[in-house]
Amino acid sequence: MRVLIPSQLRSYTRGAAEIDAIGATLDELLVNIEREFKGFRFRIVDEQDRVRRHIKIFVNREAVRELAHPLAPSDEVQIVGALTGG
Repeated sequence: MRVLIPSQLRSYTRGAAEIDAIGATLDELLVNIEREFKGFRFRIVDEQDRVRRHIKIFVNREAVRELAHPLAPSDEVQIVGALTGG
């Protein structure tokens, strides 16, 4: 499936704005991405296995928070990182 990567995480995907990955659930997708791009999953998921507060994930433009959310090969997953600072 197509996974869109925000600019602040592209250093983990060797600059790629978009990657192809597989997974039956959001968690499985992130684990599979981690195999190729070390350190990526930790930027998305915290130590309690929850999506970090500043990260938003959309599956087919619908907001998703649960790692158990089922995915289909035709889905598009977009990861968005909130901008912070002052």
